[in-house]
Amino acid sequence: MDRYQAMAAFVRVVETGSFSAAARQLNVGQPAVSKTIAQLEGRLQVSLLIRSTHGLTPTEAGQRFYERAKAAIQEADEAELAARGAGAGLTGCLRVSAATTFARLHVIPLLPRFLERHPGLEIDVILDDRVIDLVAEGVDISLRMGVLPDSSALARRLATGGRSVFATPGYIARCGQPHSPADLVEHETIIYSQLSNVWSFRRGSTEASVTVRGRVRVSAAEGLRAAVLADMGLTVGSDWMFVPELASGEVVRVLEDWSLPPIDLWAVFPAGRMASAKARQFASFVEAALNSTYSGKA
Repeated sequence: MDRYQAMAAFVRVVETGSFSAAARQLNVGQPAVSKTIAQLEGRLQVSLLIRSTHGLTPTEAGQRFYERAKAAIQEADEAELAARGAGAGLTGCLRVSAATTFARLHVIPLLPRFLERHPGLEIDVILDDRVIDLVAEGVDISLRMGVLPDSSALARRLATGGRSVFATPGYIARCGQPHSPADLVEHETIIYSQLSNVWSFRRGSTEASVTVRGRVRVSAAEGLRAAVLADMGLTVGSDWMFVPELASGEVVRVLEDWSLPPIDLWAVFPAGRMASAKARQFASFVEAALNSTYSGKA
């Protein structure tokens, strides 16, 4: 039994809470993971896991082993990278999660450059607008926008983008141009159900908030984009969301003399775990690319 592989399997089992989930992340069969853990317990002559109908949890000895094993794996990865040299490519699989629209427009187009630098690397991209459990999903780095719900998370701000009210010229021709935030109550608005429907604006020292109501609510940014492009109404979003359409004139900003609070893009790493070299380098790559291209705005 390979000691490193056994430790890696055990860490995945603890973090996912099941043999089957760990097996999926390791791309092996569940029996192989179960056998590995049994052999590991036999070699150590101690029970590492408590098995119940609710899943798997580490024993006291298992928790101690998990913490040391996780640290050892991370140290080994860092040692290999250091031995290969700063210019050497990364290897293995990097699991990245990101919101669907942001990833499609601004992350996936960057991947060829990153993969060219690191020919031994594979990237598994999980597209989901919702906040997912990074540990359970085996994610190395998550790209999230807005306020982080967990202040204890290990996170790094990569960029700050503007936010605007968007509409199509077709909608404005049909329904008119709003000239103040108060005018928005007379317009059709597309509401992103994951955010508040209270839009707050500022112009100089003047602040204004308006509660918008729309007949269409969507749970993902892709739906928000599609509804706006179908001339269905106005919406608030990050300037990153409509970069191609703003350039072509297919979408325009309204109420440009009023500003909305900016939005931050964060690299979030799994809690309780040192960020891997792969995750750190990917975060730096995305940060440099975004700030070089947009300088914090579309």
